[in-house]
Amino acid sequence: MNLPNKLTLFRMILVPVFLVLVSVQAIPMNYTLATVVFIIAAYTDHLDGKIARRDNLITNFGKFMDPLADKLLVTSALIALVQYNLIGAWVAVVIISREFAVSGLRTIAANEGVVIAASIWGKIKTTTQIIAIISMLIQLISTHEEYLITLFQQWPFLGSFFSIFPPVAMYVAVFFTLMSGVDYFKNGWAYIDTNK
Repeated sequence: MNLPNKLTLFRMILVPVFLVLVSVQAIPMNYTLATVVFIIAAYTDHLDGKIARRDNLITNFGKFMDPLADKLLVTSALIALVQYNLIGAWVAVVIISREFAVSGLRTIAANEGVVIAASIWGKIKTTTQIIAIISMLIQLISTHEEYLITLFQQWPFLGSFFSIFPPVAMYVAVFFTLMSGVDYFKNGWAYIDTNK
């Protein structure tokens, strides 16, 4: 197994670790640890693709597992944020539905021998989602863990920033999620045969 695929597999292993940390409050500093794990997992997404393209290590395993690992990571985080009432359920539904729809479209296109490559919209979508989720997790830390509560009390502008920025970032992520979905279907609709 090459390095990019190992990184992808590592990211998948981090998903249940993240879920345990973000859910079990008995673990000391669980929200901080969950955020660190999420950031590491998100970085491996950037790293495995970069290495695979640079060293020509693109494999069928990577083509299938890399987007699956990304979806599991983002979906897990979104559901956790809904659980803590940091985002509305509709936000999670919109983002997750887009992932299902685009995955279905890419599968149909693949059956026709066509690979629909990620566009700039897809890359912006991923970046904005990661930024929004990390900022929301920091907001979660700021309401539960003493060190960040104290820091925000000492630096009120930080507290104000992390009360305003996360929801704005999430709305931006939703916008680019929808835009990337429209772009995928605009480019891939020709491969959908409604008569089959």
